[in-house]
Amino acid sequence: MPHMSIEYSANLDPKVDMGELCALVSRTILETGLFEQGAVRVRAFRAEAYAIADLLPENGFIDMNFRIGRGRSAEEKKSAGEAIFAAVTDHLSSLFATPHFALSLEIREIDAELSWKKNAIHPRLRGK
Repeated sequence: MPHMSIEYSANLDPKVDMGELCALVSRTILETGLFEQGAVRVRAFRAEAYAIADLLPENGFIDMNFRIGRGRSAEEKKSAGEAIFAAVTDHLSSLFATPHFALSLEIREIDAELSWKKNAIHPRLRGK
């Protein structure tokens, strides 16, 4: 862990390069110094069907769900969330120039006893 899932309204396709946004989020996660490179996953999911606020067709959203393993203090989690949210907010500043965009981020801790993982990437990256 950490895994960032970015869900977004389909009407943002012409306005946001989601590959670029995923790369920015990945870099920002690593820059916190709290997570190992081989564990980071960032992915975006396009929502074809959605209803936002007053249902205007120009309304759009990005919702980020950041799942992390236990072991970080409340201050570290807050600092990571603030760094990610600030980077994404800055990157999407043009969307905030209109009254039709909503951005959200939530951090969720994974219960290690209820999470199974096998990662062949870690040994390769740790061997650098």
